[in-house]
Amino acid sequence: MDVSFLGGPRPQRGVGVVAPFDFALDRELWRWVPDEISLHLTRTPYVPVEVSLDLARLVSEHETLHEAVRTLNAIAPEVVAYACTSGSFVGGIAGERAMCAAMTRAGAVPSLTTSGALLDALAELGVRRVALVTPYTVSVTRSLEEYVAEAGVSVTGCAYMGLTRHIWKVPYRQVSEMAHKAVRGDAQALFISCTNLPTYDVIPQLEAELRIPVISANQVTMWAALRRLGTRAVGPYQALIDPAARCGPVRPEIPGLPEVRGLPDEEQQQEGWT
Repeated sequence: MDVSFLGGPRPQRGVGVVAPFDFALDRELWRWVPDEISLHLTRTPYVPVEVSLDLARLVSEHETLHEAVRTLNAIAPEVVAYACTSGSFVGGIAGERAMCAAMTRAGAVPSLTTSGALLDALAELGVRRVALVTPYTVSVTRSLEEYVAEAGVSVTGCAYMGLTRHIWKVPYRQVSEMAHKAVRGDAQALFISCTNLPTYDVIPQLEAELRIPVISANQVTMWAALRRLGTRAVGPYQALIDPAARCGPVRPEIPGLPEVRGLPDEEQQQEGWT
């Protein structure tokens, strides 16, 4: 059978992705990617540690990132993204920049991280006050707050889940409940942290309910990587990706919202949380 008329596969541009060993949402990343882009994923080596600050430091060591990026060199991606939020904010802004530099040296291509992409997304949206949702423990969540504050962005509210494993199994309903718990006061946007927390389908609904932009770890990672290639991510009705979907800062009162686990008021005062 003559198939010469098909002309072969379409040319593809590559995005290299370094993910932690327990990353389970490969399919979600692909949902933000247009047809002419291919993702090339690699993972950091397994370590027997649950999600914590210790794990964040282990998976973001420069030698670990260097070796992961080297595995992508034969494929020659045009940009490399480190898809891990906690691993890229645990060292603060200076640590995040050092990670990007280490990856760039290893692959000789532009590199970025989820936490760096978060700050770029907040700047793109003009956000100076943000609410946070995390699946993390108190200590990891506080580290994220410190990272955001270092960038000059105020945290107006925060809700956390206290998980140390199987984060990818969290249902959309719980993510939504946490979002409503976290967004209060004068938040200009909501950030949902962790690349292992599913968010793609819940973003448009939350933006409609909360009346502010909602951004997530995987979304900002793909948005930033694709922007480096001069192309746009695919995300219908998502404010970060589609300027036409951006709405005002007014949040309507939504009665009957379920109560979601967060820090008790007394603990918030003791720990200095907003």
